[in-house]
Amino acid sequence: MNAAPPTLADVVSVLEDLYPPSTAEGWDAVGLVAGDPSRPVRKVLFAVDPVADVVAEAVDWGADLVVTHHPLFLRGVHSVAATTFKGAVVHRLLTAGCGLYVAHTNADSAPRGVADALADLVGLTDRRPLVAHVEDVDRGLGRVGRLDHPTTLREFAERVAQVLPATAQGVRVAGDLDAPVSTAAVVGGSGDSLFDAVRATAADVYVTADLRHHPASELRERAAFESPDPERPQAGTPSLVDVAHFASEWPWLAYAAADLATGLGDGTVTTKVSTLVTDPWTHRLGSPER
Repeated sequence: MNAAPPTLADVVSVLEDLYPPSTAEGWDAVGLVAGDPSRPVRKVLFAVDPVADVVAEAVDWGADLVVTHHPLFLRGVHSVAATTFKGAVVHRLLTAGCGLYVAHTNADSAPRGVADALADLVGLTDRRPLVAHVEDVDRGLGRVGRLDHPTTLREFAERVAQVLPATAQGVRVAGDLDAPVSTAAVVGGSGDSLFDAVRATAADVYVTADLRHHPASELRERAAFESPDPERPQAGTPSLVDVAHFASEWPWLAYAAADLATGLGDGTVTTKVSTLVTDPWTHRLGSPER
């Protein structure tokens, strides 16, 4: 006799063991967004963004639950009518009998979460959280550690470009491409607010996303100005490797899918990682030669 599938409540219980909602940032909106906890779950789709194309993929596949990294409702709304684009997402899910669950900053900081998945891909060993949670030194934002083998900034950036999903942005680099690199810090998603934490670790390079002009310029300028070695001001200034936000977080989906299957343990749930590129940028035009 085949085992009965778990309920949505059972699946949520495993997800919240993996990514406790209490570890999310105070401004975040995580957890079950839509769905009946008593319904059975046989198929779970994992994706970065709860956008219409992902919902269409889930419905076409017959998913009972979509787990996304980014919230659908990060700010309060007054309506989920299908006349709004977010309301239409909820209606299509519920009409198809599919729930929606969000693991955001609680997945960023978790063991085998977003930060660990990114750290694994770029080759970080002997690593620790960049900013640890007070109550759990193994859980926290970002990771910092040694590279599995020393290299140059150019070779490291090429590795990052190779292992992450292809996007229109690709990889941007700030620093001397021939500089030696043996230690690195990584933060999935937007990470310019953590630049000083990276400096404090003396990491050679910082991999993150959404780096803006003024923070990138001013923080590197300040780091060089404050360098203890005036003859080598760049020695205390981390090089930057800026990737697409979507690309930096997508690797976690495979970990989440595997860990949910392990946590449920009965083999009755099929998981799938969406390969749709939901990065909003679709093209990049290089500057013409002059």
